[in-house]
Amino acid sequence: MEFIRDYADWFYLIGAVLFILTLRGLSGPKTAITGNRYGMLAMGIAVVTTFFVAENPVVWMILAAMAAGAVVGIARARTVPMTQMPETVALMHSLVGLAAVLIAIAAIIHNNKLIAIGPDLLAANGVNFHQMSSVHLFELFVGCFVGAITFTASVFAYGKLAAKKWAKTIAGAWVKPVQALIFIAMLICGFTFFTTGSMPAFWAMTALALIFGWVWIAPVGGGDMPVVVSLLNSFSGWAAAGIGFTLENNMLIVAGSLVGSSGAILSYIMCKAMNRSIINVLFGGAMGGVAVANADAGEKVQRNYRSGSADDAGFLMSNADSVVIVPGYGMAQGRAQNAVKELANLLKEQGVTVRFAIHPVAGRMPGHMNVLLAEADVPYEDILEMDEINSDFPATDVVLVIGANDVVNPAAKDDPSSPIYGMPILEAHKARITMVIKRSMATGYAGLDNDLFYNDKTMMVFGDAKKVVEDMTKAINGTGH
Repeated sequence: MEFIRDYADWFYLIGAVLFILTLRGLSGPKTAITGNRYGMLAMGIAVVTTFFVAENPVVWMILAAMAAGAVVGIARARTVPMTQMPETVALMHSLVGLAAVLIAIAAIIHNNKLIAIGPDLLAANGVNFHQMSSVHLFELFVGCFVGAITFTASVFAYGKLAAKKWAKTIAGAWVKPVQALIFIAMLICGFTFFTTGSMPAFWAMTALALIFGWVWIAPVGGGDMPVVVSLLNSFSGWAAAGIGFTLENNMLIVAGSLVGSSGAILSYIMCKAMNRSIINVLFGGAMGGVAVANADAGEKVQRNYRSGSADDAGFLMSNADSVVIVPGYGMAQGRAQNAVKELANLLKEQGVTVRFAIHPVAGRMPGHMNVLLAEADVPYEDILEMDEINSDFPATDVVLVIGANDVVNPAAKDDPSSPIYGMPILEAHKARITMVIKRSMATGYAGLDNDLFYNDKTMMVFGDAKKVVEDMTKAINGTGH
C-alpha cells in the first residue's frame, strides 16, 4: 500500500474535486442523484486514503467504529419519514461538532503525553517530536469551541424540531446578558489556552462553549429554525476545517470549507427571503417565541371565515384555467406529496395549467418542499421559486395552499405591527380564489394568525392533507360520493 501513501495528496485532490462536483450536482433535482454519488465516491476515497497514511492506526477500533456507523446510518436512512428529516439533519450536524471536540481533546492529550515522556527519550527511540506551536494551539482553540457550540446547539435544534419536552424556548431580559457573559468567559479561557497551553483553561473553554451552544439557540423560535439548521450546517463545516488544519489533512480542510461556505451562503439567502439579518434571527428575538408571547398577551378576537368541502374545491379547480399549488409543512406531515402529484396530473389532463410555488423557508429545513415534490416525481419545470411566480398570482384562477401558514400571510406586507412585517411572502391572496387545506384554524409554526384565512376570496377546507387531496381528485374525476 506504499502506492496510496506516496500519492495521498493526489487522491485527496481527486476527492476534493468530487466534493465540488457534489455541490454542483445538488444544486438541482435533476442532477441531485449524480451529485450524491460523487459525494459518496469522494468520501470513500478520503476514508481509504486516510486509513493507509495514518501512523500506527488501531485497525480494529477503526473498523468497529465504521461498521457501527454504517449500521446506524443505513437503518436511519431507510426508516426516517420525510416529516422527521429536519431533526435528523440537525442531529447529524451535532455529531460533526462532537467529532471536532473529541479530535481536539485527543490531539492535546496525545501532545501532553509526549511532553511527559520527554523529547530526548523520544529521539532515542526514533520519534521526532515538536511541541505544538501557537498556530496549532489556535487551530485547536477554534476547532474545539466551534465544534462544541455546534454540538449542543444542534442537539437543541433537534429537540425543538422533534417537539421534545426538554427543548424549551427560553425568554426574558436575562437571556442576552447571560449569553454575553458566557461568550466572553469562553473567549478569555480560549485566549489563555492559546497563549499558555493551560489545560484547565482548555477544559473551561470547552465546557463554556457547550453551555453557550445551548443558551444561544434556546431563545430562537420555531419560525426561525430553518435558518438555524442551515447555519449549524455551516458551523459543522468550519469545525471540520479547523480540525483539518490540526491533523494536517488537506481533504478535511477542503471538505469542511465547502460545507461551511455553502451553509453560510444558504443562511444568507434564507435570511434575505425573510427580510431579516442573521444577527436578528440569532440574537434579535424569536419568530415564534416573541410572536407567540405578543399574540397571547392581547385579547382574542373572533373572526369569520368561509369553509367548504373537497367537492367544492374540486369543482372550482376543474373549471379553472390556471392553478398554483403552495405546499407547506402540512403536506409533509400528511405525507400528501404523491396525492398532490395525482391531483396535478388529473387537472393537466383536463387542460388546466398547474404549477407549484415554493417559498425559500417553507417547511422545517432548507429545500424541504423541493425534496418532497422530487420524491413524488413532480416535473422540475413545474416548480417555481417565490421570485419567479409572485407576479403571476393576480392572473391565477385558483391557488391551493396545503398546510402552509406563515409564508402566505398577508400581514407580512400589510401590518407594520406584525413580527413578520417586511418578510417576502408568496402572494397567494392576490389570486381570484384561494383555497387552504388545514386541520384546524390553529396558528402556524411561528405562532401567528393568518389574515389570508379570513379573506373574502379564501375558502378553508379542513382535514388531513392527504385525505382532502384524494377527495378532491375523486370529485374531479367523478368517483366521489
